[in-house]
Amino acid sequence: MTYPVQKTDAEWQAELQAKGAEPVAYQVTRHAATERPFTGRYESHWADGSYHCICCGAKLFDSDTKFDAGCGWPSFWHAVPGAIQEIEDRSHGMLRTETVCAQCGAHLGHVFPDGPAPTGLRYCMNSASLAFEPPAP
Repeated sequence: MTYPVQKTDAEWQAELQAKGAEPVAYQVTRHAATERPFTGRYESHWADGSYHCICCGAKLFDSDTKFDAGCGWPSFWHAVPGAIQEIEDRSHGMLRTETVCAQCGAHLGHVFPDGPAPTGLRYCMNSASLAFEPPAP
């Protein structure tokens, strides 16, 4: 697939390093790896602000849509409209819906239909794919 933001592997690695991304960020975002549960920097993070793609900076989620799903990864019940692309994922013998950044194609995690109201969705994201921005003063 082609996305508006395109870079080489070396450029993505340099970009992530310059941003101080978690060591596993490149494997998660560019090769669909998954960080271990309960290890990511945003799993227990509850500050006001917004969550953005660590690769390209696109806004993905507002903090008021984050909830504790108890699964070990940051979970949200609503994404910014148009920010996330959903892709059928049949890996590991399962049928899931992968979520990627609509701007750069970074793997973010998966979305499941077992979240809270009002959407009933659980966007289960890898912390390594996210960057947090506090609200503007």
